[in-house]
Amino acid sequence: MRDATKGVLAMVMACTIWGLSPLYFAQLKHVPAIEILCYRAVWSSLFFAAILAFQGRLALVGQAVRGGQVWVIACAAALISFNWLVYIFAIQTGQGIEASLGYYVYPLVAVLLGWAGFSERLQRMQWLAVLLAGSAVLVLTIGLGVPPWIALGLAASFSLYGVIKKQLPLGPVVSVTAEVLLLAPFAALLLWLTGDVGALSWDTHLLLALSGPLTATPLILFSFAARRIAMATVGVVQYVNPTLQFGCAVLVFGEPFSKWHAIAFPMIWAALLVYSVSAIRQDRAARKAVSSDVTSGTVVT
Repeated sequence: MRDATKGVLAMVMACTIWGLSPLYFAQLKHVPAIEILCYRAVWSSLFFAAILAFQGRLALVGQAVRGGQVWVIACAAALISFNWLVYIFAIQTGQGIEASLGYYVYPLVAVLLGWAGFSERLQRMQWLAVLLAGSAVLVLTIGLGVPPWIALGLAASFSLYGVIKKQLPLGPVVSVTAEVLLLAPFAALLLWLTGDVGALSWDTHLLLALSGPLTATPLILFSFAARRIAMATVGVVQYVNPTLQFGCAVLVFGEPFSKWHAIAFPMIWAALLVYSVSAIRQDRAARKAVSSDVTSGTVVT
């Protein structure tokens, strides 16, 4: 099997796990969202640390923290914990449709942040995609009488998380391990102060423990895929995640899909189609340029 094929399969598997995660969190509705977040931080830290220890790379986490990057890692940890908390809250309160909207919109918010914060140029098609997405949010705001705060919170926090991660010269597994290891002591303290660990049944504790591998496995698969396939392919395949979330919300949980959703979501899907076509074209043009430079011997080393 070719490396590219392995990469696509790994990406699909990662997005499938993320996309079906509402089914997991729905089994924990009897546990407060903040407690689920705390358990997730604790179990994820143990699971990630075990993986890096097995690989002989656990020392990299200590090096990253001692290297003066602790505040950047702390900011990333705060953003991802906020993202996790909002998502868990959305599933527990029957707002999975809006959560899926957040992850549909996220790539376009990330593009907009790149333009605003890093002076990255946007092509006409990308501006059109952003305009369509903004119009969809406006439709939902007018139609439902309130902005889709959960979707906007998820998209903004994950986009800012990506911006901060760009400042860290660390691999994805090492950086996330550092983040959850920073979160774990605070999470454990909060559970000790407010949580009633003994009141939870053994099967609930087992489900909470599964949050460790549930967090780590798709990230490892994503990291494997990102090294083997073009980023444009990663961008297109990642829409499997919110699509499965959307399917869980509508088909499994039976969340109401209003006429305003019926107007806004096709606009979002159209925006993502426009954006994906633009990204694929840019990726092909960049690869052709590199190939041309190699052929003509003008590559700078």
